[in-house]
Amino acid sequence: MIGIWALGTYLAVILIWTVLLRRNVGEAMILGFIVAAAFNGTEMFTVGWSALYDALTDEIVYATVIFVFMGYLLERVGVMERMINLLDSLIGGSKGGAAYVSTVSSAGLGSIVHNQAAIAATVGSITIPWMQRSNISRSTAATIIAGNAGMGITFPFSASMFVLVGSSTVGPLLSVEELILPLIFGGLWCVLHRLIVTYILVRRSGAQATPKEQRQMLSVAFTQGWATLLLFVGVAVPMIITSGAIAALLTTHAQTDVSKAVSPIFWIPIVLILMGLLLGLSKLPRSLRAWTKLIEDSIPRFGVVGVTVLFAFAGANALASSGLPEQLTQILSGLDLPVWLLALVIGLIVVAVAAPLSSTATMAAVGTVGVAALVAAGVPAPTAAVAVLVFSSCEAAVPPGGAPLYVACGIASVNPYSTFRRMMLFYALPLLAIGVLIASGILPV
Repeated sequence: MIGIWALGTYLAVILIWTVLLRRNVGEAMILGFIVAAAFNGTEMFTVGWSALYDALTDEIVYATVIFVFMGYLLERVGVMERMINLLDSLIGGSKGGAAYVSTVSSAGLGSIVHNQAAIAATVGSITIPWMQRSNISRSTAATIIAGNAGMGITFPFSASMFVLVGSSTVGPLLSVEELILPLIFGGLWCVLHRLIVTYILVRRSGAQATPKEQRQMLSVAFTQGWATLLLFVGVAVPMIITSGAIAALLTTHAQTDVSKAVSPIFWIPIVLILMGLLLGLSKLPRSLRAWTKLIEDSIPRFGVVGVTVLFAFAGANALASSGLPEQLTQILSGLDLPVWLLALVIGLIVVAVAAPLSSTATMAAVGTVGVAALVAAGVPAPTAAVAVLVFSSCEAAVPPGGAPLYVACGIASVNPYSTFRRMMLFYALPLLAIGVLIASGILPV
């Protein structure tokens, strides 16, 4: 059971380094990566280099850094200020309005996009600065954005859903059509949970409605900021190209799968940077020295977030090489417990695996066997699948967290460590409970 020991040690090292020793989370992720690689024995260096190389070439690592620069640029050239002035003039009179808009937007976007990092980046780039203006702290804003991003997994038709239904283990038990409606209801339970959490965090943060005297008149705000709404078009373009009828048409014309060839999470920030340059043209530097200064000033924002996300991915790759998926599958296959306790154990295992791995990788590693174990215990297959998908949506909610957390923290310019406790308390543990209640039949789907 080397892989399981590797996972336990990996998580312990990170938590001890950050929580007990209160050291930098970037350092913790480097140490965790080294420990995970060491559990591969004589192949430590080979596996370690391969894991690091795969992380270095992962599009999400690059996209995270690009999103950080995008947020900095939009802020520096005044685009975000104009957009927030416009949004404030519309609903700024509502206490914590930005946080609720963020939650509802994440739910709506999650039902379409399903990529947690893309949801965090798209919604966070607009609502994090807005929440800060509403007196919500940077770390709380990042927590809300990262926690909401998980809703992309709990609606049809995420990659995790297709990994589950397309597996040889679950495929014979469940079809896509049988899962759609139950998963919609499961997703709505998760939306209700997010709204409750947002209410609690808004109340605890001391968020205030923007005073009337500080809000621009709608006519003035619209005149100055209407063009910033084109950013939403920039977000929509990569999504439209890679989904639905347009994607099918382009795929036929190009004779290649556009949904795979074009990555929304990579292209969204690039499109937004280009639009930001156009919208903020009057405030752009006019000399090489000024451009150099602008880029130099952005560098501190990349430090902790860049190192953390790189070595988080490298550590996950090293853990996968240690035999962790196969060993967890063996454990799940041998469980014989009451339904509620079985669901709790499966949930804990899935949540623990989701800490270093992505939700899709978690589903492939242990999710399919978890569903099969619940079905064998008498849980209807659609209900079991919804419960396990809810468990796996904790990708960003369990320390050291996944890409959505680092994207949100990068935009907010905060250390990811500052969000760990709240992510566990307000997102990971309630989602675990929701999954158990669904599996037990208490929450109907």
